[in-house]
Amino acid sequence: EAMQQRGLEPDVITFSAAISACEKGGQWERALSLLEEMQQRGLEPNVITFNAAISACEKGGQWERALSLFEQMQQRGLEPDVITFSAVISACEKGGQWERALSLLEQMQQRGLEPNVITF
Repeated sequence: EAMQQRGLEPDVITFSAAISACEKGGQWERALSLLEEMQQRGLEPNVITFNAAISACEKGGQWERALSLFEQMQQRGLEPDVITFSAVISACEKGGQWERALSLLEQMQQRGLEPNVITF
């Protein structure tokens, strides 16, 4: 709102940064509402935006929402990266969904992405 009062319109980078801040502050619900607002404004989220939103859900123990965002980003034609997979695998692990986590790890490797320390 402060930006708009100054005649500035938030863009994808602004929204991604705000979603990331919500993730760091443990505000997964606010992160998702910002993602929704962004899309209502006609802005297309990118991989960075989705990574921040998925990470927010992971930190908030929302594994189902994290998986849903993971699927949504792919439906939009965005390719998940190591950060995406690490966050969604961690969300599943925290939710006790170890079979899904292992399946995602396999998908990650099939796409030629190498798991890193964060993934494990």
